[in-house]
Amino acid sequence: MAKEKSIKELEDLPGVGPTTAEKLKQLGYDSIEKIATASPHELSELSGMKLEAAKQAIDAAKQATTLDYKTASEVNEKRRLLGRIQTGAKGLDELLGGGIEANAITEAYGRFASGKTQLGFQLSVNVQRPVESGGLGGKTLFIDTEGTFRPDRIEQLAKAAELDPKQVLDNILVVRATTTDQQILAIERADKLVKESNVKLIVVDSLMSLFRSEFIGRGALNERQGKLNVHIHNLQKLADNHDLAVYITNQVMDNPGILFGDPTTPVGGNIVAHAATTRLYMRKSKEDKRIVRLVDSPNMPEGEAVIKITPDGIKD
Repeated sequence: MAKEKSIKELEDLPGVGPTTAEKLKQLGYDSIEKIATASPHELSELSGMKLEAAKQAIDAAKQATTLDYKTASEVNEKRRLLGRIQTGAKGLDELLGGGIEANAITEAYGRFASGKTQLGFQLSVNVQRPVESGGLGGKTLFIDTEGTFRPDRIEQLAKAAELDPKQVLDNILVVRATTTDQQILAIERADKLVKESNVKLIVVDSLMSLFRSEFIGRGALNERQGKLNVHIHNLQKLADNHDLAVYITNQVMDNPGILFGDPTTPVGGNIVAHAATTRLYMRKSKEDKRIVRLVDSPNMPEGEAVIKITPDGIKD
């Protein structure tokens, strides 16, 4: 009887050769575990595999995958030790269960001037505080896709927080990405930088801007979502491997299907919706006030907080 082939790499899966394996990796399916949890239709559509071949590959991946079972107590203990970055507004921190969570992706979406970038600046400063003072004692990697990064604003926030402005600026590593390839590469190559520089926060401002401008029309949608899937998986992998927080800002559009209520919808579709651990909807109110709504969270109820964006930063 022929010995059953052991499955350790993507190429070992039935119907997956080196070319298909490389394409799957580029789409973010870079492990047997990710294939095992994929939808046959999604895998077929993104990779070009026949549906039956996708089903066989998924079944084989499931057979080859081993699971590490933990008790709920063990999971609870790990979650209890997770760090959080306080925002500067107690009401917003309470809404989030203590602040922006490490090992997770937090998405803030809203219209222009709703405060998304300002929150990113505030977190970039606050993460540098020690854990006992509401930070994570680390640096920030700031991916700027819209030319919105302002060092002078960071200096202003640092002075208000009674921190050394030069040291705060030195602790923020900025990448100005002008194409989706640059944006994706900045994260793909970040592993070593994150480890050596003690990066504890990654900010992507904004996630979808370049994707929307480069991939136009329905014909480009599959390619766009495939690249986006890879990008977000890499962000989550960095968060998991290095116990850091990821904060992404997102643009919005009006959903014509919503006849009553607020038609504002974040762009990026299901890939972004499923990847973000916590989703915040930010909108402008009177004067310097902003309303932040917690739309989705695995452990906190929906709710709202009112914050103020002041020269000294984000306040209640």
